[in-house]
Amino acid sequence: MRRFLDVAIAVTALIVLSPVLVGTALAIVIASRTNPFYAGRRIGIAGHEFRMWKFRTMVPGADRGSSITGKRDARVTPLGRVLRKTKLDELPQLFNLLMGDMTLVGPRPEAPDMVARYTPEQRRVLMVKPGVTGISQVSAIDESDTIPDGVDPRQYYIEHILDRKVAADLAYLRSRTARSDARVILATAGLVWQALGGPRFRSRRDLPAYVRAKGFINE
Repeated sequence: MRRFLDVAIAVTALIVLSPVLVGTALAIVIASRTNPFYAGRRIGIAGHEFRMWKFRTMVPGADRGSSITGKRDARVTPLGRVLRKTKLDELPQLFNLLMGDMTLVGPRPEAPDMVARYTPEQRRVLMVKPGVTGISQVSAIDESDTIPDGVDPRQYYIEHILDRKVAADLAYLRSRTARSDARVILATAGLVWQALGGPRFRSRRDLPAYVRAKGFINE
């Protein structure tokens, strides 16, 4: 049933959002004179490596450096900053959803060098498909904004973010239901709407009740 819903949602979204996908791809080609897509190495279910698709937001060759970016990473293009803020750079993951690499809601996939740091307990997160969205993404929709200036983004991510993300994913999976997945999708939609210019959440009281109750949002 979950796979049927993933395919149905992916096909519908790709059709409805095709003007946005084409327009974004053309804007990247015009602005950067490069391939508009980026396929990053990620680890999925059972440790299987796959390519996760995104719109390119960084200069060509940037993937030879760290996969973690900070707020003012010089590798991110001006257009890329807009795409990241609005989450439009994530839209090509609909192809991963269609191909079966990912599911709609699940743990966000990490790069191989990050998964290599997992403890045996943390590797339990690899027992399910990674998600296009998930509880960790709802709790920190733009991770780069949480990384302070003047620090090594990769090291900060390892020391302060990675373990917290995996812990949140594992906690969610222990009590996951179809209803909780639907709530995560609604919470994600609300945060994306905010990023696109909609009314901002002023406090925890304004956030979706499920996410607030679970304590995954940092104030």
